[in-house]
Amino acid sequence: MSDFLNQISRRKFIVTATASAGAVFLKGCLGNPPEPGGGNAQTQSAAQPVANISPELAPETKTVKLGYIPIVESAPLIIAKEKGFFAKYGMTDVELSKQASWGSARDNVEIGSAGGGIDGGQWQMPMPHLITEGLITKGNQKIPMYVLCQLITHGNGIAIANKHLGKGISLQLASAKSLFTQLKSSTPFTAAFTFPHVNQDLWIRYWLAAGGIDPDADVKLLTVPAAQTVANMKTGTMDAFSTGDPWPYRLVKDKIGFMAALTAEIWKNHPEEYFAMRADWVDKNPKATKAILKGIMEAQQWLDNFDNRKEAATILSARNYFNLPADILAEPFQGKYDMGDGRKIDDKSMAAFYWKDGKGSVSYPYKSHDLWFLVENIRWGFLPKDYLGKAQALIDKVNREDIWKEAAKEAGIPAADIPTSTSRGVEEFFDGVKFDPAKPEEYLKSLKLKKVSV
Repeated sequence: MSDFLNQISRRKFIVTATASAGAVFLKGCLGNPPEPGGGNAQTQSAAQPVANISPELAPETKTVKLGYIPIVESAPLIIAKEKGFFAKYGMTDVELSKQASWGSARDNVEIGSAGGGIDGGQWQMPMPHLITEGLITKGNQKIPMYVLCQLITHGNGIAIANKHLGKGISLQLASAKSLFTQLKSSTPFTAAFTFPHVNQDLWIRYWLAAGGIDPDADVKLLTVPAAQTVANMKTGTMDAFSTGDPWPYRLVKDKIGFMAALTAEIWKNHPEEYFAMRADWVDKNPKATKAILKGIMEAQQWLDNFDNRKEAATILSARNYFNLPADILAEPFQGKYDMGDGRKIDDKSMAAFYWKDGKGSVSYPYKSHDLWFLVENIRWGFLPKDYLGKAQALIDKVNREDIWKEAAKEAGIPAADIPTSTSRGVEEFFDGVKFDPAKPEEYLKSLKLKKVSV
């Protein structure tokens, strides 16, 4: 456990230092967080009527502050505000606060909106669990959180600098292993993710390990805020990064690099980021929490209509949000990726999904998915082995799928769209490895590269 905390402490310094510089970049390059009524991106939500809400469903408060990072995972929050879906369910004063980095989001949820921070928002997994346990907070203070829904499936990629074009770096790394070995003895292959021990760190680790490359011994891993990844690649300080759209695709458009893999190729229909809030806010405002969830669910259904995605790209690309050309979002939203190495993908099943994917519900927060993220933390030594026995109790404490179900029923979601099991069952990865949530120890045993002894 002490090793884990020491790693977090060191990495928190990297995140904080990078975020300080990144905040300037974000403010100048990505636009400032939207002000009520400010900018043309705000006019649509103001035009939406507020539905008549029965007294028993009326939220306790109309005000909440939610954090987001400018990547496609945040789309349900932005669309829910801009299309008036939050207001429809009585949440007329939802503030979306752009976060400079995941470290900033963590710091802001620690202090809460009363202290100038946030009440919750978009999170990589298993950040809510680690914050609840006090494993990544200042002074290891435990800040209980609730996972309330999954925001998206897919939408991530692993991008590589153009200097490595033609060297065998792709989804399958067998032919590139000698390159990593060669670089290790001089200037190690340097790859970045946006926060340690969570989604984008775990995707790049899985990809490397599947190719026989030890992510802790054969490469150098760094923490860099999502929106700063392209700038860092331009300067030549990184060989690769793992982050969400639009940043990998922008790298290709700017002719700086290519995409070795989509995470949709690594794990088809994989869970991506989640909506989670401070537990004390939810406990105090249960009706408001369900109102927020209903707004998100409606936004997710709207986003899953591919006819709406051109408009979605326009909304997200606005100065107040992502501040980039809409076409960088529009093509990936349709499952169209120019990978930059001669490979082109035109397959809607590889696109981001928000409501339903090839395996069923996207929005519902499966506890089996929580377990995979925690097991991967055990795999790489970020959590001690005894967490294997504690994981389910922690998941049951943090994952409030029961609230999701209540909100879905109140919103009139058909019973067929409400999962009856908290497990999505056996998951399979591109290298043939399978994860059975009923047998997590067997999964760990099957992995050739790991730090935990099983």
